[in-house]
Amino acid sequence: MEVAVHSAHAPIATPHVDWTALQNFAALRGQLRVSFGPRCNIACWFCHNEGDVPPPLTRVDRTQQPRVRGLNPAGYLTLISSLMEAGLKRVYFTGGEPLTSPLARPVLEQLPEPGPDASYTLITNGTRIRTHRPWLAKTRLDKVKVSLHYFSDESLKAIAGTGMGINIVLDGIEAAREIFERVELNTLLQKENAHEVRQILDFALERRMPVQFIELVGTDFNKGRASSAVLADGIVAYLRTLTSNEHTEVAGVGQGRRVFRIDGIEIDVIHRNLGRHHVGQCGACPLRAKCVEGFWALRVDHDGGVQPCLLREDLRLDVKKLLADPTRLTRAVAGHITSFTEGTL
Repeated sequence: MEVAVHSAHAPIATPHVDWTALQNFAALRGQLRVSFGPRCNIACWFCHNEGDVPPPLTRVDRTQQPRVRGLNPAGYLTLISSLMEAGLKRVYFTGGEPLTSPLARPVLEQLPEPGPDASYTLITNGTRIRTHRPWLAKTRLDKVKVSLHYFSDESLKAIAGTGMGINIVLDGIEAAREIFERVELNTLLQKENAHEVRQILDFALERRMPVQFIELVGTDFNKGRASSAVLADGIVAYLRTLTSNEHTEVAGVGQGRRVFRIDGIEIDVIHRNLGRHHVGQCGACPLRAKCVEGFWALRVDHDGGVQPCLLREDLRLDVKKLLADPTRLTRAVAGHITSFTEGTL
């Protein structure tokens, strides 16, 4: 069944609303991260599930359960299209694993025209791409980012708690390359994969795929294995032996990054030494000392919550009752972001 959605054009002109904070966030390449829920077919130990209870925690403690799903495909599409009309440009689809969710196909197949400078990105572990290849090829997705935190059966089991082989992940990457022009890799730096980081880099360069190396974002869910975190200094030093083409980017949202180019291929390193961007509400935040991201994403969960900070569920705005009125919805989100950036929430 087709779902009517709004087209994404210029920011809407609703009176008595200050759109400045939201539009500044969009101009600085802030992300709208849309989660289809916690379901996943693997269980990476560091998963933060976009602020919800991650699958690995539920598997060891059944009293820890994620939110109940409150959004249907029509709700997702209304929320996405309304916020894009308000000015947001970059939409990322996450989970859990998005392609395990029954919501993925009806939402991704009916995404509105993104408009100028806007984009849709799927973030996936790669294991389901081959299966869903026929319909994925018909969507408006611009890019796929595959999480490649492992490069052997052994490291895949140690990190993701699964007996499936690494070839399933690597085949998913190849399937993505067959249907999408832009395929990128993400690799979280950790002790479990430290011996494979250069192999992952070589794999990416051989296929001319960008790759991003990321330092661990610590949360309450993964603090038990915080000692597994590895700093980015090692990969930065190695990249400097391969190229002198390096610059830093601090966009004004989130954490700074180092950008290397090797034979025209971009290699990013999310490096805490470059600092991060905090805004008004962050100033008095009791969790700021352990925040390594700053403000860079609005997160939409599968129960209709909009959250500007991964670590602060108390700042979550429930928008389910506003979905029937897209104007009220966008005004509420814009007001929430304004209050967050001004420190008045």
